[in-house]
Amino acid sequence: MSNNNISKLTPEMLVPRMGEYIVQKGMISEDDLQKVLSFQQEQARLGKPYMLGQALLELKMLDRDSLDQVITEQLIQLRTALQSANRNLEQRVKERTADLNEALERLSELSKMKANFVANISHELRTPLTHIKGYLELLITESLGPIVEEQHHALEISQKSATRLGTLIDDLITFSLASRGEMSMKLVKADIGRIISLVAKSALSKAEERGVQVIAVVPENIPQVQADPEKIGWVVNQLLDNGIKFTPSGGSVVIALKEEGSNLVVCSVTDTGIGIPASRVNEVFEVFHQLDESSTRHFGGTGLGLALVRQIVEGHGSMLDIQSVEGEGSTFKFPLLAVRE
Repeated sequence: MSNNNISKLTPEMLVPRMGEYIVQKGMISEDDLQKVLSFQQEQARLGKPYMLGQALLELKMLDRDSLDQVITEQLIQLRTALQSANRNLEQRVKERTADLNEALERLSELSKMKANFVANISHELRTPLTHIKGYLELLITESLGPIVEEQHHALEISQKSATRLGTLIDDLITFSLASRGEMSMKLVKADIGRIISLVAKSALSKAEERGVQVIAVVPENIPQVQADPEKIGWVVNQLLDNGIKFTPSGGSVVIALKEEGSNLVVCSVTDTGIGIPASRVNEVFEVFHQLDESSTRHFGGTGLGLALVRQIVEGHGSMLDIQSVEGEGSTFKFPLLAVRE
């Protein structure tokens, strides 16, 4: 008998522990099984491997009909066991799927509750903050009476803090709207060049305080774009503010527009700041997350900014791209659809 014949797939190959089964049925004795196994081992050493059924036939301990019957019975039992295992597996999958769906529904409910809570708290904070900002303005302008220089300085600091708090509240409201899918985009023909110039101008004061140079590159005749002017203005302002915040004194932030092809205008913000580790780039988009989470972290912020930036950019049918080298700086850019006459 050749090795090629042995290597062909036969029904016996699908039957596990056939020797024990034949002994249990009383067709051969335990001693007979040991003789068959010894015969198999001896033939294997001689380069003539035998399957158990073939060895039984060779030693005339079983005839062909009996061997076929045994193999058929075991194959039927194996198929039944597999069918039962499949039914149990299907049931477990259904149960796990139901558990997962329930968990996802619960998670969705919790997410909505969080968004609603943030929205409600933010709106409630707006009213008292408006009063605080109003009275601070009256005090600084001495509408309620004269103040000394030290008082004026203290009120200016309080006014800046109130402005920062107002910005945070606005971000929280925007975040809650985005989380609930209620942030609408009013896409119109927008003068992106003017938006960039105004944002750059408004950031000069903060940049000067930090010793950072802000450079706006707006080519002449740059086409208008399809965008929500208010929200794109917020996006650009957020990216520019981040660039200034993470750039050491003596560095620069360049905000630029560039035509790409005949249908796109690419807006980019490039800084010479601390950069982002390649392994942590995606983390900057996680809400309420800061790369520096230590109790003494140097840079402020809530971790909402870039998460909202990406949502707004994607709401314009665009994508935000990041290119960053740790210790050298980062570039954030996104394209907008050009609108020509």
